[in-house]
Amino acid sequence: MRVFYGGYPIFELRIIMKILLVGLGNVGDEYAHTRHNIGFDVVNAFVQRHQGSFRVDRLAYVADIKWKGKQFVCICPTTYMNLSGRAVKYWMDKEKVEPSSVLVVVDDLAIPLDKIRIKPSGSDAGHNGLKSIQESLGTIQYPKIRFGIGSDYPRGKQADFVLSKWKSTEEKQVADKIAHCVEAIEVIASQGLEAAMNQFNQKSFT
Repeated sequence: MRVFYGGYPIFELRIIMKILLVGLGNVGDEYAHTRHNIGFDVVNAFVQRHQGSFRVDRLAYVADIKWKGKQFVCICPTTYMNLSGRAVKYWMDKEKVEPSSVLVVVDDLAIPLDKIRIKPSGSDAGHNGLKSIQESLGTIQYPKIRFGIGSDYPRGKQADFVLSKWKSTEEKQVADKIAHCVEAIEVIASQGLEAAMNQFNQKSFT
């Protein structure tokens, strides 16, 4: 039996024991801790919180976390953003995970810096990493945590903006949001997507 929210299936009435947690970003020091790499930073914070560590594996950095009866396979693809779908599909197949048990953390220009949005589904919205995942999986029906990075850039400078580092005045706010995203991952795993959406989607992180 499925439960629906806004026309989208939220969860099936079954216990999901394994979650493929995906942080989107680019490998390389020049991309570290940029706006576009916030998915890497959130997944890394989750792994650190649970005393895990990453290893270099096929198409990704990978960490295995066990928490409250759940098994998390945490990946940060090493394919670069535009080919993220290759890594996600490989690890889905390897770990025998359905799209409903995939959770992708991604930056989002359309969401203000003080917000995050947890969604059960949704289009790529022009994001190349999500576009690659959609093409590889053949579906948009997988959960996402969209981390708002704002859109404070001059016209024509979008690429420079997403690949830029956070301003010093933003760092505390971003750190707070990362911590709340880690908490949101735990709520999704233990209570479900709807509970997490109700708890975090209306919060303002100032």
